Amino acid sequence: MQPYKKLYSKRHNNVILRVVPGHFVTPNSHINYFFDMTAIMRRQSEAKACAELLSEYFSASTVVDTIVCLDGMDVIGAYLAEELTQAGILSKNAHKTMYVVSPEYDMTGQMIFRENLKMMIRDKNVLLIAASTTTGHTIKRAIDCVDYYGGTVVGAASIFSAVNKIFDVPIYSIFNLSDVPDYGTYKHENCPMCKARQKVDAIANGFGYSVLP
Repeated sequence: MQPYKKLYSKRHNNVILRVVPGHFVTPNSHINYFFDMTAIMRRQSEAKACAELLSEYFSASTVVDTIVCLDGMDVIGAYLAEELTQAGILSKNAHKTMYVVSPEYDMTGQMIFRENLKMMIRDKNVLLIAASTTTGHTIKRAIDCVDYYGGTVVGAASIFSAVNKIFDVPIYSIFNLSDVPDYGTYKHENCPMCKARQKVDAIANGFGYSVLP
């Protein structure tokens, strides 16, 4: 596996995407780059800068009651709620502030919300945020989950996204395919790296990757 390279946001030099070339297996596909977002998601200054950039995509006419954080995006989610509130984004909540929550996963991998969190989804306008959106499978599952619990997804944001829309929900991102033009995501049975007998470097998901021996 090769060393990572850095991609700097054109709009904020404190938001840096670390791109690791290789052969990675995710729960939904095989990919030829892993986007290491540890610093963006966990370093205070980068997380805040990321939230500032994502907040610019939402107009004051948008209503957001709840932010649902996927892939461990809770820190950025909290900053995003603050940025949206300061920008004048409306909330129908009685206390006029937004909820920031994360789904849980049951034994089958299905997203769920416990009883104490259901009221933060039901009848709420929900914004989804994810670390990366490649196939869109995770966003689709999240939309279905929010719909099941009675909420309405009004938008989705991601640090990196290879797609612009899932169902009728727009996906806003800081980085996209124009920043990594040779990025590829493949179904397991159609992976050209597997066909070329290139060894798998690591197992990856939204939280990170584990190198294989």
